[in-house]
Amino acid sequence: MSQLLTIADLKERARRRVPKMFFDYADSGSWTEGTYRANEEDFAAIKLRQRVLVDMSDRSLETTMIGEKVSMPVALAPTGLTGMQHADGEMLAAQAAEAFGIPFTLSTMSICSIEDVASVTTRPFWFQLYVMRDHDFVRSLIDRARAARCSALVLTADLQIVGQRHKDLRNGLSAPPRLTAANLFDMARRPRWSMAMLRTQRRTFRNVVGHAKGVGDLSALAAWTNAQFDPRLSWDDVAWIKEYWGGKLIIKGILDEEDARHAAESGADAIVVSNHGGRQLDGAPSTISMLPRIVEAVDGRTEVHLDGGIRSGQDVLKAVALGAQGTFIGRPFLYGLGAMGQDGVTLALEIIRKELDATMALCGKRLISDIDRSVLAQ
Repeated sequence: MSQLLTIADLKERARRRVPKMFFDYADSGSWTEGTYRANEEDFAAIKLRQRVLVDMSDRSLETTMIGEKVSMPVALAPTGLTGMQHADGEMLAAQAAEAFGIPFTLSTMSICSIEDVASVTTRPFWFQLYVMRDHDFVRSLIDRARAARCSALVLTADLQIVGQRHKDLRNGLSAPPRLTAANLFDMARRPRWSMAMLRTQRRTFRNVVGHAKGVGDLSALAAWTNAQFDPRLSWDDVAWIKEYWGGKLIIKGILDEEDARHAAESGADAIVVSNHGGRQLDGAPSTISMLPRIVEAVDGRTEVHLDGGIRSGQDVLKAVALGAQGTFIGRPFLYGLGAMGQDGVTLALEIIRKELDATMALCGKRLISDIDRSVLAQ
């Protein structure tokens, strides 16, 4: 563990321990992956302003996201197939986030179900919702999230049509993996992953199988999923979802000023500036490049969070400096999970917290609430 000093270190260990199709699922973008790369590269281009001979004692990273106290302005993002990076992955990640004092967001397309995660946590977590054609199923998901005491609903707005991800197609991605000769050989080379998977019963989309109409087993799941993402999703749907849910609503997938204004007018408690980690519209701008324009567009009418490209605590600081009240991380915690299970998620969070704290101090600030554009080199 002493040699795992960065998120990149965790990524390389995860690459060795997780079967290729699932590692590639986490570590890929759509088409040319240009937007995926831009998310990281545009963060790297932002430079920080070093300050000296200022009081750096008694620092604090504590803040709030949608009114909830957090130990640092970071939440674990909703990621599909998390339980295929490591057995029971969503449950382990949720426990790590709870112990760290930050929110965990469960994906609709998770391997562990809403009820699974609720069974191992005491702090309310957030639930991410995909809108399907079957609105009765959507309502049942919301009902289950409410029963599990989820404190926020995160509505993903940018997956009406799925961007083509070449690695997933070439790898024949499925959950559980098809038992082809190539997959069996790949899993045999990763015995730790394989043994953990053999010990769990959670190897498919447990929020869907047994809950969606006509999906009682794996043979019906693929056809249902391919047919269910609703291309007609509109702002009218946001209205009825918000009313039916009745709690805090976050809209994820905002990358345009006009859409940001629509989201603020819809009454969303927060928006997440996101391009789905570069996995949807290839050629779209990076999230950090759009953040200042979106912050200006909403003009304080809703909280603004950011997702995509964060690989360090310095990236978190840069996002906060440009107006984000919170950030979401997906790949960093997935790399930690694939590398070391729950301990790896905790280590990923510790790496980000340490980098964020040290960078804040070296920029001459003691409180995360004091971070603004003054820490950036102009």
